[in-house]
Amino acid sequence: MTALTIIPLYLAPLAVLYLVLSFRIIGLRRTLKVALGSAGDKALERAIRVHGNFNEYVPLAALLLVVLELKAAHPLVLHGLGAALLAGRILHAYGMSQMKENFRFRVTGMLLTFGTLAVSALSLVVMSVV
Repeated sequence: MTALTIIPLYLAPLAVLYLVLSFRIIGLRRTLKVALGSAGDKALERAIRVHGNFNEYVPLAALLLVVLELKAAHPLVLHGLGAALLAGRILHAYGMSQMKENFRFRVTGMLLTFGTLAVSALSLVVMSVV
């Protein structure tokens, strides 16, 4: 079996970002004394959705990237996709976290994330058929 040497370089900072987003919610919950839900607080609601959005996209993208590396995809492809996913998630989290949101960050982040998912999926289909 091929050892994973490239994708972990991108998964590790994604895990750190996940922790940052998690701790942000914990801090807001403590400050606001809210154990469950958002209690109508807009900042907490936004933080919960930023975290949730990360959870909705990153696991599938990470799985696709791991499988690509195991199938010996070209290193430049792996670095490009890993960097796109990481940059996309950082931009999206930053943009969506702002109360006065600049949608350029959010949209760019989603385009990079969707692009990573699409290119990864298509690459796996091509590699599996050829």
